[in-house]
Amino acid sequence: MTTWVESVDLSDLELFSRGKVRDIYSIDSDKLLFVASDRISAYDVIMKTPIQGKGKILTQFTIFWLNLFKDIVPNHLITHEISEMPPAVQKHADILEHRCMLVKKLNVLPFEAIVRGYITGSGWEEYAATGSICGISLPQNLKQSQKLSEPIFTPSTKAELGDHVVDKLGEELANQMKQTAIDLYKTASEYALSRGIIIADTKFEFGVDSDGKLYLIDEVLTPDSSRFWPLSGYKLGISQNSFDKQYLRDYLSSIDFDKQTPVDLPPTVVDNTFKKYIEAFVKITGSRPTLF
Repeated sequence: MTTWVESVDLSDLELFSRGKVRDIYSIDSDKLLFVASDRISAYDVIMKTPIQGKGKILTQFTIFWLNLFKDIVPNHLITHEISEMPPAVQKHADILEHRCMLVKKLNVLPFEAIVRGYITGSGWEEYAATGSICGISLPQNLKQSQKLSEPIFTPSTKAELGDHVVDKLGEELANQMKQTAIDLYKTASEYALSRGIIIADTKFEFGVDSDGKLYLIDEVLTPDSSRFWPLSGYKLGISQNSFDKQYLRDYLSSIDFDKQTPVDLPPTVVDNTFKKYIEAFVKITGSRPTLF
């Protein structure tokens, strides 16, 4: 059985940053090592209990989509093969195998490029209250989980509140990011439907090089960053079953989680979350993730 990795300690490498799930190490001036841990978060809070093998599933999901998208937009991946990485990385192969990527170091755009194809989650709550999502007016009388006539782009800023995408990036780059994100969503959505999965929404992240060239970066269309619904069980007007983090969110809602304090997860929630991530991977890719 695979061992779980809550965090990695590569003392011979410089820790560049640590996020809710990923630890990023600096390899040299133009390369980074992305390591996906088994940590899981909800409502921006890292839970006390990791999900065994989750980081490997996320990494292999991302690699699958990067390959599918290679003709749409360049990406930051250099290699995911440990044997092709520097010796300082190879020496930790027992921990890093199948959960890391060597990537180009780019200037990260300070926005999460969120694309919504269906009205659900916080978008549904906002629409029910205001008739719009993130300032985008939508037709009246839409139902929960309804497919939108066209995907909408609702970026979330990582910068200070009030910063606008165009103001921050300039019109040309902002439009390029928006159109690329929508194109990626449409491509992924069409593919996933052929595999019996609805991608309700997702978020992408982008970076640019010194010449201003746009790259797709970070995780791509994983159960952490997307909502995956089974097509066979889709029913308009209700919340959908899903193969993603929604199961965890629903559990936390059932215990009146305060959205601030990390909690221990019971074994059933850990096991069921793991199974949903595995099932999503198998349904979408047609193969099982490598966990050993």
